[in-house]
Amino acid sequence: MALLHGAAEIAPSRAWHLVVAHLDHGLRPESADDAAFVVAAAEALGLAWEVRRVDVRAEAAAKRQGIEEAGREARYAFLEWVAASLGSDAPVATAHTADDQAETVLLNLVRGAGLRGARGMPARRGVIVRPLLHARREVLRATLDAQGIVYRDDPTNRDLDQSRARVRAELVPVLESLNPDAVGALVRFAGLAADDDALLDELAAAELKSRRGADRAIDWRKPPPPALGRRILRLAIGDPAPAADRIEAILDAAAGTRGGVVIELGRGRTAEIRGRRISIGT
Repeated sequence: MALLHGAAEIAPSRAWHLVVAHLDHGLRPESADDAAFVVAAAEALGLAWEVRRVDVRAEAAAKRQGIEEAGREARYAFLEWVAASLGSDAPVATAHTADDQAETVLLNLVRGAGLRGARGMPARRGVIVRPLLHARREVLRATLDAQGIVYRDDPTNRDLDQSRARVRAELVPVLESLNPDAVGALVRFAGLAADDDALLDELAAAELKSRRGADRAIDWRKPPPPALGRRILRLAIGDPAPAADRIEAILDAAAGTRGGVVIELGRGRTAEIRGRRISIGT
């Protein structure tokens, strides 16, 4: 609601055409009520809206994913579809806060992420923009309360079977007992990690260009430092990035003496190492 009302207030001065988008994940009996609440809020502000219902639990089962991952994929696919329907330059603003950023960083670190995970959510990626990424959740709620704006809490945020909910309810309070500005510190850490990550990507792109031959194979006779080597391989392979153990397998094979090694990368992609040269194929 904070993002919705803030955007609606400044939209006329910016000549923005706003469309409110909501994806009903179908995970709770009352989720349809949440969708109706969003529609009513949009109409009260005179705004257009798009609402869709998806059976996320079924999607997760079909794709062999966790509920959180399947929900995130469905949500962003829907938002990007809405943006595309409005025009190629239409951005999608999400209401992620500093608290969400801190939770994301912690979850990524616990999962063993490198710099890419430590940077958390970027303020902008493609059509997705996150204008509230430095705002605290409690400040936004206090502002809504002061203005008498009604909002709804998602009860799954209190479901401790969900990893993010556990981080929010249990881990963040412990960190704030050590540093009252733990959330702010994690957001600053994410920003520093993002700067380092961007620099390494630039270095890796230049190194990949210099090592690639006319046949697109990558010269690995003088291996780069491992941190840069991993980046080069990820850039060469493209999205979605393969599992970390696949990247390490390529590095190990390229450093070895045995040629003719083929490593499966998923999605029909392979890496062939022959004569200290790496070829990425599909």
